[in-house]
Amino acid sequence: MRELSGKVAVVTGAAGGIGRALALRFAAEGMTLMLADVDHGGLAETAAMAAAVEVRPGTAATTGDAGLPVETGGGVQVLTQIADVSDSWAVRHLADRCFGELGAVHVLCNNAGVFQGGHLWTRADKDLDWLLGVNLWGVLHGVQAFVPRMIEQDTEGHVVNTVSVAGLFASPGAGGYSVSKFAALAASLALAQDLAATGAKLRVSALCPGAVDTRIGESERNRPPGLVTTPTPDEVEVRERIGRAAGRGLDPAAVADLVVTGIREERFLLLTDEKYAARLRLQTETLLTGHLPDPR
Repeated sequence: MRELSGKVAVVTGAAGGIGRALALRFAAEGMTLMLADVDHGGLAETAAMAAAVEVRPGTAATTGDAGLPVETGGGVQVLTQIADVSDSWAVRHLADRCFGELGAVHVLCNNAGVFQGGHLWTRADKDLDWLLGVNLWGVLHGVQAFVPRMIEQDTEGHVVNTVSVAGLFASPGAGGYSVSKFAALAASLALAQDLAATGAKLRVSALCPGAVDTRIGESERNRPPGLVTTPTPDEVEVRERIGRAAGRGLDPAAVADLVVTGIREERFLLLTDEKYAARLRLQTETLLTGHLPDPR
């Protein structure tokens, strides 16, 4: 799917971080946007920023039929929806609005995600419910609500699932998060294989970023009251460590650029650091010997 201008993109988790960067990047491509999140204020800020983005020169939105520049007036159409992706009804309502008001969806970014650290044996059921609800069920709900209708469009399209390198490499102190992200990668692989086997025109990318300059370490701010638990010491330590790493992490705009390239090149696995490929190869070789991979 090389031409994005004039197409419709849906981004969950759009109130900040990678989701906001995706929204701004798609806006620059001249795409119509449907943005969703549970953070009212952050979502409104992203929408305002995206609506003010100037469409990049050279896109279909900035050239006439003869390929000459035309006045765009700046900005693109942006719709927003407050939606908890762990709630299947909320995601189906989001899809209904998209297809009902915009007529189509061409790029679906199941991007919403939350982080919680701590050893796997110290996680309460509510912790796992929260992590799996957003990080795994958020992806599955997006697939269930959007993909059938995207297939029926019979047009090129792309699904981008934000996984994380934690979906490739398990690391100490993030057991619940890794479980949710490994499952999200499996869902992405299964979706891509199913679409290919049925001859659908949709493609899939699994985005696996490492440290990115986002507020992922502050995910608790959006945790539903009914799933709140008392932080354990190991959880607090990991949360602080992740927060420091994120502060030194990659600019989200660079991740959004990678996603656009991945869509255009129909790449499945999107890695934000080239060293992850070598690490993945070494992990596979180590597992095949029957030994435990080094988490570093």
